Amino acid sequence: MTAMLTLWERDIVRFFRDKPRVIGGLVPPIVFWLLIGGGLGTAVRVPGAPEGMSFLQYFYAGTLVLIVLFTSIFATISIIEDRREGFLQSVLTAPVSRLSIVLGKVLGSSTVGLAQGLAFLLLAVPAGLHPGLHGFALAFAVLALASLGLTALGFCIAWVLDSSQGFHAVMNLFLIPMWMLSGSLFPAATAPRFLQAVITVNPVSYAVTGLQQALLPAVVAPGAAPARTCLLILAVFAAVMIAACVAVASRRDAR
Repeated sequence: MTAMLTLWERDIVRFFRDKPRVIGGLVPPIVFWLLIGGGLGTAVRVPGAPEGMSFLQYFYAGTLVLIVLFTSIFATISIIEDRREGFLQSVLTAPVSRLSIVLGKVLGSSTVGLAQGLAFLLLAVPAGLHPGLHGFALAFAVLALASLGLTALGFCIAWVLDSSQGFHAVMNLFLIPMWMLSGSLFPAATAPRFLQAVITVNPVSYAVTGLQQALLPAVVAPGAAPARTCLLILAVFAAVMIAACVAVASRRDAR
């Protein structure tokens, strides 16, 4: 437990001391939200949305997921940095279980992603969204589970890679399609059938749907997964990915 908490605290302190990384994880998605959402404005009509709702409001949930997605996963690049500095090898030779190491690293990076997401969540009311206390609580739960699962995914990939350049290349190959095929930019109901099938198996889509249920229920399609189902799927995804992290860390030592 002590080792897990130490690794958790180390990653959080390390991230927030690196101001460019903090700014780089939060500002670009906000600019993207303002440019895309504000540019399209009311020119794009979201099916089922009430009259007068702008695309900026619809795009809010997708941008929130984008912040958590990029921050959580790219925070796990610290694994490669720790290996290069020799810190990870020292941890692996200590009498600490692989589970403690995995949980410490995953919880540290996911906390960073969650914090960045909550900072953007403060803009919900200024953006014209009024979810209420229940909505904010649901959004927090969705963000926490999504951050945990996505961080664990990043851990699995970072553990087997040697260079930060390779990590960025591989993660961009995963991240952009996962985010775009999640209902962030367009409702799943309007997509072709083959894309709807991809969206259905994409765990990120349940984070977007869960946030829409919490913040903007008017845009949720009638056949979409309810909030409880979204939370359950995200919890299962997080549990599976953490188990995969433990398996990868147990079978492959840091080089």
